[in-house]
Order: sequence, then structure tokens, then C-alpha cells
Amino acid sequence: MADITFGDAPDSVAGIQSRYMEQVQKRRLYGGLTLLIFVVLMVSGFNIADARNAGGFWEGLHQIGDYPADVLSEAWEKRADLPGLIAKYFPALIETINIAAVSTLIGVIGGLFLSMLGTRGLAKWPRMIPVFRRLSDVMRAVPEIVIALVLIFVLGGGPVPAMIAIAIHTAGALGKLFSEVAENADLKPLEGLESTGANWSQRMILGVLPQVAPNYISYALLRFEINIRASAILGFVGAGGLGYELRNAMAWGPGRFDEAAAIFILLFGTIVFFDQVSSRYRNRLTEGQTQ
Repeated sequence: MADITFGDAPDSVAGIQSRYMEQVQKRRLYGGLTLLIFVVLMVSGFNIADARNAGGFWEGLHQIGDYPADVLSEAWEKRADLPGLIAKYFPALIETINIAAVSTLIGVIGGLFLSMLGTRGLAKWPRMIPVFRRLSDVMRAVPEIVIALVLIFVLGGGPVPAMIAIAIHTAGALGKLFSEVAENADLKPLEGLESTGANWSQRMILGVLPQVAPNYISYALLRFEINIRASAILGFVGAGGLGYELRNAMAWGPGRFDEAAAIFILLFGTIVFFDQVSSRYRNRLTEGQTQ
């Protein structure tokens, strides 16, 4: 009967433990070096930005609350005028919401096509998948404000450049998100539709969209919230809407701070309202999908 010895077992366990500890130490070392490099870059970047700034950060830090205090004090003194000012700037708010709504709708349609044409297993032209994916990357990589500035130079100021800029960025962002959702779609319905002679459009509409519609709608609602903020921000560069009125009120300084406060109230209330409504419907879609 053969002898079975376990003399090497302790050495093997000790060797495994030592190699494991070496790997742990290497990871800690690499993690510490990465953290150190990050801190050095942050500190150096802050120092460079502070040196190039018109005023020092630390010297002006104590004044950070001066502007909000001036706005609030003037708004409180003229609080009786706030309802009238809110009514005055309400059309600009409607314009901001319209910019966000139209750009979201166009962006959803563009993102839908980009996702269907750039998803493996669903694309009509599989060899063109990298092209549509890179196109989506480029569209969402360029900030809306950069696109808007270029379009304002070409088309002039107004809501149209803002709408196009936000729609381009929305299509790129949703194209990526929609594609990730579509990759998890069940392909069996597509095979069944293909066996009946359905073309590519019919397979996408009947076989894919019913599966991914809840997530698509959820992402579209989330993007609508983001686009309301973006449309207000783009108003600062002359793209119209509530942001344009806010820039003018802030530029005049004291004497029109009550108008800036009224615009802030409108903008904050609108963002909170649509955030709550959108979150409610997105939760419903998510819960309905999981049940």
C-alpha cells in the first residue's frame, strides 16, 4: 500500500499565504502611489488656477456670502413686487421648458436610431456598428454650451441654437444608454418575426421596443430634467429663455436683485416640480417592470 505523506502541505499553505500577502502589499503600494499622484495633481492644479484667477481664492473666500445676502435683502425689501415679477418672467419660463421638451423629443428619436444601429445583434448593418457608436461618443462628448456658442455665431441668438445644441448632446447620451439596455433584449422574438418575413423595422418595433420601452421612457424623463437645467444655463450665452433674463438681471447689479430673486424662485420651483413628477413616473415604470 502506497504511503501518503503530507509533509509538503504546510509549506504549500505558507507559500500561498506569503504570495497573497505580497500581492496585498503591492496593491496597497500602487493604491497609495495613485492617491499621492491624485493629491499632487489636485494641489498643483488648484495653485495654478488660483494664480491665474483675477482674485485669490483664499482672499475672497470670506466674501462668498455677500452676493446672496444682497439678493435676499433686496428681494425681502421688495417682497410685495415678487408675485408681479414672477408673472412677468413666466413666459420666459415657458420658453425654457419648451426648449427642453423639444430638444428631449428630438434627442430621444436620435438616440433611438443610434442605439438600434449601434447594438450588436440588432444593427441593420453590423459592419457600421463602430461608426454609429463613435458618432454617439462624439455627440455626447462635446458640451452643449460649446455647440450653442457655435450655433449662435451662425444662427444668431435665440432658442433655436439652444434647442439644437441640447438635442445633439441628448441624442449622444441616450444613444449610449439605450444601446446598453437593448443589448439585454431577448432575441427570440426577433427570430420568430424574422421567420414570418418581417423586415428590420418591423422586428425592432414589434420585437425590441416592447421589451425596452420602460427603461427608454425612464431615461428620457431623466434626460428631460437635465435638459431643463441645461436650457437655463444656455440662456447665459444668449440662447434665450429664463437663463437669458437671469443674466440680464444679475448684470445690472443692485436695483434689479429682486428680479433675479423672482427668476431664481421660478427656476428652482420648476426644477423641483419636474424632478418630483419625473421621479414618480420613473419609479412606477421600474416597479412595473420588476413585478
